[in-house]
Amino acid sequence: MTDTILSLRNLKKRFGSATPADDFSIDIRRGEFFTMLGPSGSGKSTILRMIAGLEAPDSGAIWIDGQDMTRTPPWGRHLGMVFQHYAVFPHMTVAGNVGYGLRNAGASPAETRARVAELLQLVGLPGFEGRRVTQLSGGEQQRVAIARALAPRPTILLLDEPLSALDEKVRREMQTELRGIHQRTGTTFIYVTHDQEEALTMSDRVAVLNRGRYVQCDAPKAIFRRPRTPFVARFFRGCNVLDAGLAPEGSGLRVSIAGRSVCLPGSLAERPAGKVAIRGESIAIGEGPEVGLTLPALVRQVTYRGLYTSCDLQLDDGQMLAATRSTSDEIREGDKVTIRVSGADVIPLEAD
Repeated sequence: MTDTILSLRNLKKRFGSATPADDFSIDIRRGEFFTMLGPSGSGKSTILRMIAGLEAPDSGAIWIDGQDMTRTPPWGRHLGMVFQHYAVFPHMTVAGNVGYGLRNAGASPAETRARVAELLQLVGLPGFEGRRVTQLSGGEQQRVAIARALAPRPTILLLDEPLSALDEKVRREMQTELRGIHQRTGTTFIYVTHDQEEALTMSDRVAVLNRGRYVQCDAPKAIFRRPRTPFVARFFRGCNVLDAGLAPEGSGLRVSIAGRSVCLPGSLAERPAGKVAIRGESIAIGEGPEVGLTLPALVRQVTYRGLYTSCDLQLDDGQMLAATRSTSDEIREGDKVTIRVSGADVIPLEAD
């Protein structure tokens, strides 16, 4: 389904000199896994808290499932929320935690037991009903928190950096778990993170936020491969942003970098940034056919990073860029090399 379940309209919020929401508007689809991605201070958590009713906007409107909920208190919005730190009740068992909201809503003991068992199966903790949450690992406690938030069947589940306190191995496992839970329940998930891998791994759409606004909102592959602005390009690891000359040429666009140029299909953006993005894995080093953009470069540094090797390269005009390779064979610091980039991998950017 593609109908809208959440509409944010012109939200504004100020805290002193900070503006974490600056005329913020967006629509989120029913059943979508939607992620707000951005650095600290970009406004993503404040916007999530306004959706939850934990912060009131200075102006603007929040519509949930066709109803204006802007001034409705949190308990009247029928939302679930999972926080960064394990917000579980340490004095309760796993079953007590998961069934807490159901009991408060007046569910019978039989209904509560059945729903708790169903959710523990969903989050991979069958048979854990009688355990104390203090006996669980961090990942298991967060699974309990997710199950508790889903228990009352919320309209939307809000997740505020729920994996950031976990170690890398457990975090990667939980990314897969969360995506699977979303697919099995069909609940709308709105997720906040500063971790690009989390956003790309789990989301249907990603909105990159900066200073209270979203800069680009797109599917993960599109936002990763075709950033629109220098801010978005730099936010994703492995993307180079270079100064470039941009000029219309026939039905295409002439891009010039360090004295070399290539003509690309398409037209000049309304607000050209005078910059292009090139991903590191799109750069070929060494001799080959002169197609696309071909540039001489000096190898400044070669760094082994396990799955790949990073090569820092300096162009004739002094600009630096990094190429990633599966091997560092025959490339040494101080080498003069030729780099080649397909025209399709040179991305003209709009101004931020």
